[in-house]
Order: sequence, then C-alpha cells, then structure tokens
Amino acid sequence: MADNLYQDLKDALQEFKDFLHGNIGTIKPAYTALKALVPRVEDLVNGLIDVLQKVKAEIDKLNVGAIPGLNALTTFVSSTTTFLTTAKTLLPDDASAIDDVLKATDVVSGLPSLDDVKGEIDQLIDAVVADLTSLKS
Repeated sequence: MADNLYQDLKDALQEFKDFLHGNIGTIKPAYTALKALVPRVEDLVNGLIDVLQKVKAEIDKLNVGAIPGLNALTTFVSSTTTFLTTAKTLLPDDASAIDDVLKATDVVSGLPSLDDVKGEIDQLIDAVVADLTSLKS
C-alpha cells in the first residue's frame, strides 16, 4: 500500500512523462505505422488523454485547505490503517474486504500533502497530454 496516493500519482506521472518525452521521436513513427494497420490504436492515445484530463479535473476539485480538522482526521486514518493491517493478519478470510477499506485510507491519508503536489501533478498531466497529442499530428 502506498504511503501517499498523491505523491505516488505525481511520481508515476513524472516517470511516464520522462519516458514519453525522451522517446517521443521513436514512438511517433511506430504509432503512425501501427495506426495505419490497426486504426483502433488511436483509441489507446485518446483514452489515455481522456483519463488524464479526468484525473486532473478531480485533483483540481480538491481544496484541502478548506477542511477543518484535517489533522485529526489524518491521525484517525493512520490509526485505522495500523489496526486494519493487524486485523488482516488475524482475519485472512476477510483480507479482500479489509484491503478495500485500506484503499480508502490511502486516499484520505494523502490529502494533507495534496496542496504541496497539486500544481506539480497538473503540470505533469499537461506535459503528458501535450506529448500524446503530438503523437496524433
């Protein structure tokens, strides 16, 4: 499980952007050739752009500075995570249900640092979308 979903998102976007940007000259001719043979390959790029824009819109909606008591909630979530991790060992048959709750704690636990990485996430998404759009031209 991630320690901070939003930092993990930023790191994944950075890695993807670095790879895509560094290899766009190699990927574009292959993409163009493949698109001529399998037109649906364009769905991959269009779908990825759509998902990136949706992620950006969701991140932009979050204003964690306006949430009173966020620090107390963070402590609660941290305690919950510790408890659930321990409970999963004791209740192996319920591991899937516990994992579902842990996924929610991951989202909430990353909120306090969201403002720190929000702008960087937006910039990374914009850069990836620009590179993906350049594939199509």
